[in-house]
Amino acid sequence: MWTQNGGGKIMDKTSAFEFWKKKLKSAKYVIAPMVDQSELPWRLLSRKYGAELCYTPMFHASVFIRDPNYRTEALQSCAEDHPLITQFCANDPETLLKAAQYVETFCEAVDLNLGCPQVIARKGHYGAFLQDEWDLIHKMVSLCHSKLKIPITCKIRVFESIEKTVEYAKMLENAGCQLLTVHGRTREQKGALTGIADWAHIKAVKENVKIPVFGNGNIQYLQDVHRCIKETGVDGVMSAEGNLHNPAIFRGIDPPVWQMAEEYLEFVEKYPCSISYVRGHLFKMLHHALVVHNDVREMVGVGKTVGCFKEAVEKLKIKCQVDVERYKVCPDDFVSDKTLPYWICQPYVRLKYPRRTEEERKSRRRENQKRHIQMRILAEEFVGLSNNKIKKMMKKPNRCFDPEKRVPFEICQQCPNTKGQKCDFSLCKVCCKLKTKQDILDCEGHNFMVRSRSNGGLIENLKPQRVSVGDDVNNLAISTSTAIQKVTIDSHMQKISNGTDLVVIGDSTTRDTTHESDLLGIKSNS
Repeated sequence: MWTQNGGGKIMDKTSAFEFWKKKLKSAKYVIAPMVDQSELPWRLLSRKYGAELCYTPMFHASVFIRDPNYRTEALQSCAEDHPLITQFCANDPETLLKAAQYVETFCEAVDLNLGCPQVIARKGHYGAFLQDEWDLIHKMVSLCHSKLKIPITCKIRVFESIEKTVEYAKMLENAGCQLLTVHGRTREQKGALTGIADWAHIKAVKENVKIPVFGNGNIQYLQDVHRCIKETGVDGVMSAEGNLHNPAIFRGIDPPVWQMAEEYLEFVEKYPCSISYVRGHLFKMLHHALVVHNDVREMVGVGKTVGCFKEAVEKLKIKCQVDVERYKVCPDDFVSDKTLPYWICQPYVRLKYPRRTEEERKSRRRENQKRHIQMRILAEEFVGLSNNKIKKMMKKPNRCFDPEKRVPFEICQQCPNTKGQKCDFSLCKVCCKLKTKQDILDCEGHNFMVRSRSNGGLIENLKPQRVSVGDDVNNLAISTSTAIQKVTIDSHMQKISNGTDLVVIGDSTTRDTTHESDLLGIKSNS
């Protein structure tokens, strides 16, 4: 047992390893916190296939406090969804504490995100972009440690130096962190520069702290989990990318992609979530199959309901099963750079891009410095403009951004939309299109040349055709000014029984063709 003095009040909590063993049930197979991706249906699917501990998606502590709807969506869970850790990002101790107090009875622990390397984390000043502000981090962790009824845990990225990484981990332990997840990549390792995680950093941290440690990075198969535990000595292993491509990673099996997709959609129907989450999961799980079957990819991309996604998965299943049978007969037809056939769940391996040379990095820094100087100059000249507007001004220097000098938009005469500035009828594009079609007019501003095209094609499209005795008029295609139409007449006129030829113009058949012939400048044959 340990005690922490928080404002004169002594608090008792279980030790870090007691917490891991009793509350987290000695979990070794862990699903990472993933923004918009570790929601309830996905957690349940992962637990079905061997996950022993799950994290919620990362939530913004400040939004969590002020938005009840955000909290309601975030706190979606069920009896089978435990043990569970809720993760927050924050850069203020009091804000983090208030958000964490909302979930004290909802989960087994609260996790502070100190590992997100994305641009949005840099702009929001959280995640891995706090790792140089040790005093602030210490205050956040120690305050939650002293005030919360449940433990506080942390997820970090490493520094280039192993020694600094170990010092960082010890600082968090001293602040009150009860479980530490170490991602073996630096915050610069992301996107095309992701590279390989360094387990040496994880091993060094585990050897120098007295709290449970989870390892994260390079986990694509169950064999990687066992190897990570053996090489680093960690108490558990966390998977993110590997789990997204194969939810059964902790079972050590490679099921067909359509099976995992069908089971996931069943959980979604039982516990509804945002359609964008569902689409994201399907793109991950079905990635290799959708590269082969682009038509199904389109269905997933435009699908707006679970029913649409189920239809797409069923179509993909049928297509894949055809290739499965072909594979049994001619496996050589499916040779690729992938370890398994495309219809099997397997990790996605990022392409390796060459690192920038020192000269390229210096050139990039010079360009960034030049851009910042230009932005400062424009900000002084155009006081009140946001950074986004200034960036747009740099991209489009000829565009007018001064609201006082911009030409005001005029309203369409038939609807509230803005009219086209060059429209001949002072209408918006939709209204102009309707008018030109109905009244057969031209609008050069919108390029709707209905009248010109109709007049230009009149003679060519309305050429008369001869119908002789014995011809089957029903099978005769007649050209009109707008479309190819089929002549229809009564059944008793299917054959022309006398010796008089008819001239057929448009969709009319008649003996008296004088009017039409005069219009077209030709003589009747009657």
